[in-house]
Amino acid sequence: MFGRHAGATRTVPEELSVANHPSNPPSAHLGHALRKRHVTMISLGGIIGAGLFVGSSATISAMGPAACLSYLLAGIVVLFVMRMLGEMALSHPGVGSFTEFTRLGLGNWAGFTNGWLYWYFWVIVVAVEAVAGAAILQRWIPAPVWLIGLVLLSIMTAINLLSVKSYGEFEYWFASIKVAAIIVFIAVGVSWLGGFGGWHHAAANLAGDRGFMPFGAMSIFAGVPTVIFAVGGAEIATIAAAESDDPGRNVASMTRSVILRVITFYVGSMFVIACIVPWAHIKVGYSPFVAALETMHIPGAADMMNAVVLVAVLSALNSGLYVSSRIMFRLAERGDAPRSLLTLSPSRVPRLAVLASSVVGYVAIVAAIASPQGVFLYLVNASGAIMLFVYLSIALAQIVLRRRLEAQAPERLTLRMWCFPWLSWVVVAAIAGVLIAMGFDRSLASQLLASLGSLAVVSMAYWIARSRKQRAHAETIDSARGVQRGAFGVPAANWKK
Repeated sequence: MFGRHAGATRTVPEELSVANHPSNPPSAHLGHALRKRHVTMISLGGIIGAGLFVGSSATISAMGPAACLSYLLAGIVVLFVMRMLGEMALSHPGVGSFTEFTRLGLGNWAGFTNGWLYWYFWVIVVAVEAVAGAAILQRWIPAPVWLIGLVLLSIMTAINLLSVKSYGEFEYWFASIKVAAIIVFIAVGVSWLGGFGGWHHAAANLAGDRGFMPFGAMSIFAGVPTVIFAVGGAEIATIAAAESDDPGRNVASMTRSVILRVITFYVGSMFVIACIVPWAHIKVGYSPFVAALETMHIPGAADMMNAVVLVAVLSALNSGLYVSSRIMFRLAERGDAPRSLLTLSPSRVPRLAVLASSVVGYVAIVAAIASPQGVFLYLVNASGAIMLFVYLSIALAQIVLRRRLEAQAPERLTLRMWCFPWLSWVVVAAIAGVLIAMGFDRSLASQLLASLGSLAVVSMAYWIARSRKQRAHAETIDSARGVQRGAFGVPAANWKK
C-alpha cells in the first residue's frame, strides 16, 4: 500500500499524482479570475451566516453564557479539519474540489458519496436562505414570500452565470459587511460595558441565574452537535482557490489565519452578548444581537441587524449556488454526473451545472411554501448531519494520504497537520462522538436518521452507476473481440445447448 521507503527515491509516485489518477481524466478547465482577497472573504463568508446572527439565540437559551465555550470547541474541530485540507491541497495540487481528496484516500465510493452529499447540502442551503431572505424583505416589500424567494434566487443565479469574478466580487463585499458588523458590534459592546453599563453588569449576567454554566459542564459538550453546523463552511474556500491566480498559496493562507479569526468573531460576540443581556431573556428565533443593541439603547437596532442578516442570507445563497455548481462540475469530470455538465460559457463558467443546481433550489422553495412541515422539513433534516459525514471522511482520507506521502514523497508535505497522527485521530474521535451524541439527543436524532437515509440513497446510486459502468466497459471489450452477451451478461458462447 505504501510502496518504497520514504528515503529511497525523490520520484513522485504514479499513484500520488493527481494528473495520472484514473478518476481524474482531462477535461475543460475553469477560469482563474479570483484573487487572494476573494478567497479570504469567501472563506469568512462561508462561516459567518444567519446561524450566527439569529440561530445563536437557540444555543444561548439552551446553554446559557457557556454557549461561547461550545462555539470554541466546535471551532477548534473545524480548525483542525481545515488544517488537514490545507495539507492535502498543497501536497496534491490540481484536485479542484476538497471532496476529491476522499476519492484519492478512501476510493471512488467515498468520492462519489461525499461529492453528491455535499452538493445536496448546499442546494438545500440555497432554498433555506432564499426563503429566509424573502421573509426578511417582506418587512419592506409587500409581496408573497414565495415570489420574493424566487426573485432572489433568480438574481443570484444570474450573478453566478456571468463569471466567477462577479461571484467573487459580490461575495467579497457581502462578507466584508458581515465582518465589519461583527467587529463594530464587539467594539460597541465592550465600550458600553466599560463606560456605561459597568463591568458589574457583566459579572451579574455571567454569574447570576444559576451561574456561568446553568445546565452543568456537560451542556458545553452537548451543544457542540448544534453549533458545529454554524461554524462549518470555510471549506468552500478550497473550491474557490482552484479558480484563483495562486491556489496553493491562497489555501495555505486561508488555513493558517481565517479560521482563527472566525473563532474569535463567534466566541467574542457570544461572550459580549452574554455580558450585556441576561441569558434567560434571550428568545429563540429573535436575534441576540438585536437584544443586546436594544439593551444598550441603540436606535434602529432591529432594522440595522435585519439588514445585516439579509446580507448574510444573500451571501449564503450566492455561495450555495457557486459551491453546488462546482461540485457538480467536478463530479462530471469523474464520470459521476452527466458529461454535458462540463460545458463552459465564454467566461469559463459551468452554465449547465449552475442552472441544474438552481432548479433544485426552485423546487425546494415551492416545497417550503406548499409543505413547510412535510416535504421541506424532511429535505432540511436529511442534510442535517451531512457536513459531519464529510468532515469525518476528510479526516480519514488525510490519515491515509499522509502515510502514503511520508513513505513515498515526503518532500511534498510543505504544510503539515499538527501532531500527526495523534491529533488526526482525535479529530476522527471527536466527530464520531458528535454523531453519537446526535443520536441520543431527541431534537437532533431525526436529523441524524434522515441524513443516514441520504447516505444510503447516494451509496445505492453509486453501486448502480458502478455496475452500469462495468457492464458498458465489458460490452465495449466484447464488441472489440466480437463476443455477444446474452441474459445476465453471460457470453452467448457459454450458454448450454
